[in-house]
Amino acid sequence: MRRMALLHVRRCVRHGISALLLATLTAAPGAQPATPTRPHHPDIPYQSPTTLGAASYAKILCSAVFVSGREVEEARQNSAYFLVPERDRTEPVTVDVDRAAKRVRATLKGVTRTAAFYGDQGCVIHPEGQDRVSFTPTAVRSALPDAAGQPWPMGDGPAAAAWPAGLDRARVQAAVDLAFADPGGLTAAMVVVHKGQIVGERYMSGITKDTQLESWSMGKSLTATLVGLEIQRGTFRLDDPAPVPAWRRPGDPRGRIRVRDVMQMSSGLSFTGQDDRHLDPTTQYHDHFFIYAGAVNAFAYATSSPVEFAPGVVGRYRNSDPMTLGSLVRQAVEARGEDYLTHPQRALFDRIGIRRQVLEPDPWGNFLLSGYDYGTARNWARLGMLYLQDGVWNGQRLLPEGFATFVSTPAPAWKRKEYGGQFWVNGEGQWPLPRVAYFMSGAGGQHTFIVPSHDLVVVRMGHQRGAPAGTKALQASLAALVGAVDASRGPRPGVASSQPRAGAGDPRLVGNWRLLSFVNTDAQGAATASRYTGGRIMYDNAGQMAAQLTFANRAGLSSPSTEAERAAAYQGFLAYYGAYEIDKAAGKVTHHMEAATNPNWPATDLVRYFEFADGSDTLKLSIRDAAGRTTGTLTWARIR
Repeated sequence: MRRMALLHVRRCVRHGISALLLATLTAAPGAQPATPTRPHHPDIPYQSPTTLGAASYAKILCSAVFVSGREVEEARQNSAYFLVPERDRTEPVTVDVDRAAKRVRATLKGVTRTAAFYGDQGCVIHPEGQDRVSFTPTAVRSALPDAAGQPWPMGDGPAAAAWPAGLDRARVQAAVDLAFADPGGLTAAMVVVHKGQIVGERYMSGITKDTQLESWSMGKSLTATLVGLEIQRGTFRLDDPAPVPAWRRPGDPRGRIRVRDVMQMSSGLSFTGQDDRHLDPTTQYHDHFFIYAGAVNAFAYATSSPVEFAPGVVGRYRNSDPMTLGSLVRQAVEARGEDYLTHPQRALFDRIGIRRQVLEPDPWGNFLLSGYDYGTARNWARLGMLYLQDGVWNGQRLLPEGFATFVSTPAPAWKRKEYGGQFWVNGEGQWPLPRVAYFMSGAGGQHTFIVPSHDLVVVRMGHQRGAPAGTKALQASLAALVGAVDASRGPRPGVASSQPRAGAGDPRLVGNWRLLSFVNTDAQGAATASRYTGGRIMYDNAGQMAAQLTFANRAGLSSPSTEAERAAAYQGFLAYYGAYEIDKAAGKVTHHMEAATNPNWPATDLVRYFEFADGSDTLKLSIRDAAGRTTGTLTWARIR
């Protein structure tokens, strides 16, 4: 029996069950539970989920106000709550924003935590009970001349190249506008780059091309880029054992972990995450988010984690891996006698036209690029272009040859073809893009898509609360953008042409519409509700249209959601784009499909019969069979 109990305890430790729970399971009757500690890190003082929630709230709000220049109440409503435990989100949070000291204090359920602004290092959480950090803030200065005086992409002036041949400006703009069609999506910025130049760009009111926006886990791809620079320098190779000093000790089981394994999120380190459902949210805050809120030395915390799986066997999304990579970069930079906090600006940003990107550290000065990073949409577009060009910029190779292929290739340890090397990949067709597309991705709907087949980079950024609606809008926008680029290239041999047919607009149809209902009608005339319960449709003056619909039984999302949950949710989503023609005499509109999430729809026609009500503010689109019988009716309300 004793042996079985010990095996149970070991199993609990391996799976990250708290010391509080272990004490409860193993204590003698009547004994008091031990003070809870972090799994595998008993040396770190316990912080409750509420304490960590208050700390993260203070930090995110601090960055929103002092880095992004957002209004306090707007940021509280749309972003600051993100890392607060779900059970505490209905609790009031009081804040003290000290603009003179550039400091934010947040109080949640009687617990107060502080974050302060440290210049070019952005905002940093103060360790509990302290009012300082353990690094020296350092000014980060770009060596580049004023951006206005240089053409894109090294500056923000007009590009020297001509507009891409055959690309319809109005069509591209309509596609960009789709990303902003639902105000609830809180889309803050969008930049589209085709053949090296900006062809589409739009911002939310109050946001500009210079606004440093929350980028979250897109920073993991930035960490990968800094690793790529070290590989190009010859510091280490992908298949070298990861040169973490503690791992190089004889007999350390982590000694088998390669740089490649860490890049592909398959190091096997024991590190709890948001999909570990066995964690008790009343006492536990998983490791994946703890490195953001704990105000600990995040690099030491990650690299001191023990092994749970053999390296390269299990792929899972854990911040232990980008933190380990970050530690390798810092180790290499400081070994050369260089300044770590200014290194990204010198080694990368100045070389690709980025003059400012705010990288926020923990209190020990380690960049938390797994999520605490702020950049402009144009900055992220430049990073996307670097990968689109296989790591070459202005004829100079910055990243190793083939590195872009490595990060965009599905990692073998992952069950689904969705993750590469600190980049997500479109191997499951999660997005209406070619399967060769790959992307940087962060919480709140931050995305930088790289589409080599279409010489295309698309950046979309937004605020956390709008992510579900923003994702729907982005799906429609991406489908429309791919259709626009396909059309500009003309017909290809053996491929059905997606060149739009001449559309004929109708003033009454033009605008954005919201789905009120979708009713199916059977042969006996009985009506039943369709599985589609939400959606938008847009018609423009140039005869172009785009639509998106969502299923009633679409998989739900937890908050925060996992990538697997998002992938399942996208299966309940339909988007399509094309030209449209009106036959007023017949009262019908024909949608000429050019791009769609349904692979069977491109190059086909969808015919709908229309009628208006309420002074043209209500639109009914009916579906009829070959005998002319109505089989379904979609009712739409105009969005004013």
